[in-house]
Parts: sequence; C-alpha cells; structure tokens
Amino acid sequence: MKIYTKTGDQGQTSLIGGTRLSKADLRINAYGNVDELNSYIGLLRDQEVNEKRRDLIKEIQDRLFTIGSSLAADPEKSNLKIPDLNEQDVEMLEKEIDLMNETLPPMRNFILPGGHASISFGHIARTVCRRAERGCIALQHESFVAELVIKYLNRLSDYLFVLCRQMHQELNINEIPWKARM
Repeated sequence: MKIYTKTGDQGQTSLIGGTRLSKADLRINAYGNVDELNSYIGLLRDQEVNEKRRDLIKEIQDRLFTIGSSLAADPEKSNLKIPDLNEQDVEMLEKEIDLMNETLPPMRNFILPGGHASISFGHIARTVCRRAERGCIALQHESFVAELVIKYLNRLSDYLFVLCRQMHQELNINEIPWKARM
C-alpha cells in the first residue's frame, strides 16, 4: 500500500464511506484535532513519570482512535461499521480522576502550567483536548456528532488536568500558583 495517493493534492479528502470534502471542512478539522491530541497523549505516555500508567494512557489513545473513526465516517451512510465509544469509557476516566484526587491537596489557586517538561506536555495535551472538544461542538451545530464524543473529550481534559497535578506530586515539584497582579 502506498502512503501517498495524490487524491488530496487539490485540497479535498475522503470520509469513511467515500464522501469527498474540503480539508478545511469542520468534520476534517474535528478529527484532525483528535489526531493531534492522540499524538500529544503518546508523548505524555512516553514520559518516565507515567510508566505505571502506560496501559491506561494507551487505552485512552485507543478511544481517541475510536472517536476519530466516528468523526471520519460520513454520518449520512449509517450502515458503516465503526468502533463504539461507550459510557464505561467516560466512567473509567472519572474513576481515575477520583483515585488521583484522593492523594492530592485541595486546590487553593489557579495553577500555571509548567514546572517540568512532563507536566508541560500534559498541559499541552489538555489544551489540545479542549480544542478538539470545541471543534466537535462546532461540528455538532452542522452535522451529527455523538453526544458521548463530546462528553468523553470533556472528561479527558479533566483527567489530563488532574494527571498534571499528580505528576507534580510524584516528581516532587511544587505547583506554580497563579497570583493575580492587583
């Protein structure tokens, strides 16, 4: 299989199902953001501090491929077989957030991203996740996007924020509180 097809040279691409769209279409943007997020999640998975979470983070990456498949499929061709996202995927993130929060101190300030490269990668993933969520919401105003996709991305950004706090703790690096200039 050749990696290049030359079919996109004029700024168009195909959805699963064959429908051709502009590469600037909201649907293409939405799954492109999810793809970018998946790459940042992979970078986060590769951080030494996340060694014991690698399987969990890989599962998140698998779910992002599921979401990408859903977004890349033509919603008008509903007979297409694509992987399913389910409520248990959201519940798994919530469970992990709750487990991490049990050992974290209460937040008393907004926290500035940074303090260590691994933590910074986590915050980049979190902000790309928020962008992916916004892109899916924008697409949902024009076309079908499963509610569970948006719910999962919303919960994933929460998970990534708490994961960054957890990494601060595990790396023994103080969180950087935001102190508003008054």
